[in-house]
Amino acid sequence: MLIIGAKGFAKELLEVLHQSNLHNGLAFFDNISNDLSDALYEQFSVIKSFEDARKFFDKNGPSFSLGLGNPKARKMMAEKMKECGGELTTVISPFARIGHFNNQIGKGATIMTGNVLTNDISIGEGVLINLNCTVGHDAVIGNYVELCPGVHVSGKVEIGEFSFIGTGAVILPGLKIGKRCNVGAGAVVNKDVPDDVTVIGIPAKPINK
Repeated sequence: MLIIGAKGFAKELLEVLHQSNLHNGLAFFDNISNDLSDALYEQFSVIKSFEDARKFFDKNGPSFSLGLGNPKARKMMAEKMKECGGELTTVISPFARIGHFNNQIGKGATIMTGNVLTNDISIGEGVLINLNCTVGHDAVIGNYVELCPGVHVSGKVEIGEFSFIGTGAVILPGLKIGKRCNVGAGAVVNKDVPDDVTVIGIPAKPINK
C-alpha cells in the first residue's frame, strides 16, 4: 500500500497499519517536502513523483490510503492517485469499535483508534474520523468530511461533504451541518449550519459565510 503523505497524520496512519499487520510492502508519497530522506524510519520508501507512484502501483498493486488532513487536499490527492492507477482503500483501526448493524462505510474512509460508531451510520468516500471520536445512530457523514480528534457527533446528525469539524467539537442530536462548513475546536453546535459557514463557540455562532 502507498500512504499519501509522509509527515504528521501519515505517521499516525502507519501505526494503525502496523497494528493491523498491514505494514509489509508499505511506502509513502510526498512530492512537496524537501527535507525528507528516501526512507522513513530507515524502513519505508518515500516516493517523490507521480511517475514513481504509477510504477509503485504497477509493481505492488493499486492500494493507497490518504495520510493527510484537510478535506479538499484529501480529495485532490485521491483523484491524482486514481489517475496514476491507484485505488482508494479504507483503513479502520483494530481498536475502533463499530456497530454491527446497517453501517455503510465509503471507499477510502479512515477510522482511527479509539473511535466508537454505533448503528445505522452512513460514512462517505474519503472521510477521516480521527482519534477518539463518537458517532451516534442514524448519522450521515458526507464525502471527504474530516472529524478531528475528540469530536462527538450525536444521533441523526447530517454533515455535508467537505466539512471540517474541529477538535473536541460537539454536534447535538438531529442537526444538519451543510457542505464545506468549518466547526471550530471545542464548539457546541445546537442549531443547523448552512453551507459554507464557519461557526465557533459555546453555543456555536457563525463568524462568516
